[in-house]
Amino acid sequence: MGLSGGLKTKEMDLAGEAQRFDVERWRAVSTRDSSADGAFFYGVRTTKIFCRPSCGSRLPLRKNIVFFDDVASAVRAGYRPCKRCQPDCRARTEKHVAKVVEACRLIEQAQTEPKLEELARGAGLSPWHFNRVFKRVVGLTPKQYALGARSKKIATAITTDETITSAIYEAGFENASTFYEQAKERQGMTPSQLRRGGEHVVIRYEYGRSTLGQVIIAATGRGLCAVLFGPSQKVLLEDLTARFPKADLQRADAHSDFARWVEATIEHLDGRTDHYDLPLDVRGTAFQEQVWQALRRIKPGETASYADIAQSIGRPKAVRAVAGACAANPLAIIIPCHRVVRSDGTISGYRWGRERKKRLLRREKTL
Repeated sequence: MGLSGGLKTKEMDLAGEAQRFDVERWRAVSTRDSSADGAFFYGVRTTKIFCRPSCGSRLPLRKNIVFFDDVASAVRAGYRPCKRCQPDCRARTEKHVAKVVEACRLIEQAQTEPKLEELARGAGLSPWHFNRVFKRVVGLTPKQYALGARSKKIATAITTDETITSAIYEAGFENASTFYEQAKERQGMTPSQLRRGGEHVVIRYEYGRSTLGQVIIAATGRGLCAVLFGPSQKVLLEDLTARFPKADLQRADAHSDFARWVEATIEHLDGRTDHYDLPLDVRGTAFQEQVWQALRRIKPGETASYADIAQSIGRPKAVRAVAGACAANPLAIIIPCHRVVRSDGTISGYRWGRERKKRLLRREKTL
C-alpha cells in the first residue's frame, strides 16, 4: 500500500473513532447523564447555546447538536452558555460541596434532627433543590444521613449508658418508640440485641468457589451481610465469626432458597453478570456508608483514587479515613473497593490481596 493509501486508511480509522465517540456523547446527552458533566459540552446550532450533558432543558434534535471538548471551544465557535445549567460556572459544584459539608456538620452536632427547610435555608437553596444536591454529593438524603449519625451515637452510647432509654434521648430521638421503630429497620435487631453485640441474630452462610478463590457468603433475614475470600473453609469461618461474634451462625441447607443467592453471587464474582440486584444488609458508620455508596458508583473498567472518593463525598481531607472504610468493606467485589487506586494510578493495597485486585482490574478492562 502506498503512502497516500496508508494516510487515507488512517484518516478513515480516525473518522470512525470520532463517530463512535459522538455516539457515546449523544447517549449521555439523551439520558442526561450527570457523570459526563465536564467531560464535554454540547451546542445547539439553532439557538447558538451550549450546555452540560445533564442539562434539563428540552432535548434538541440530534442533527442540531455539535459537541465541544471544553468551554473555550464552544465560546470560540460563537455559542453562549445556557442560563439553566450554567456550563461556564466551574465553581458551582465546589460551592454545592461546601454547602453540603456544612450541612453534614450541623446534622452531626445537632441534639435533634434539623428539619430539611432549616438546612436548605442555611444553604440558600429551596428544600427540593437542597435535597437533590445533598443526595448527589453524599449518596444519601439528609434524613438518611441524620439517621446514620444518630445510629452511630446510639451504637457508642448504648454500651456505656446505664439504661438504653438514656442513650436514646442522648442521641436526639424524641421518644423511645421512634428509636425502636427506626433501629429495627436500620440495624435488623432490637436495641437490646445491639447492646449484646448482635446476640440471637441468625446469619446463614455457605462456602463457594469462584475463579478468584474460595469464598464464604453470608446473609441475615434482610440481605447479604458478608462476602469474604480466604485460603480455607476454616479461615473463612473464623473471619465471619470475628465479624459477628455473638450472632447465631447457621450453615445453609444446600437445597434452600439461600443456595440461589450463593449461585447468583458466584456468577457476579466471576464477572458473568454486570449487576448485582440481591438485597444488602451492611451497616457501618455514616461515613463508611457514604464511602461504600461512592464505591458502588464506580463503573466496571473504571478506577478512582482515594482522594477522588473523599472529594465526591464532600470530605476532601479524609483520604486516610476513606482507605479505612475500604478496608472495612465486608462485601468483596459487591462493594467494589478493588476499583480504588493510588492518585498516580498504581495499585494500592487490598484486603484480599494485591494479585487478586490486579486480576479483577484486568478482567474488568476487557469486558
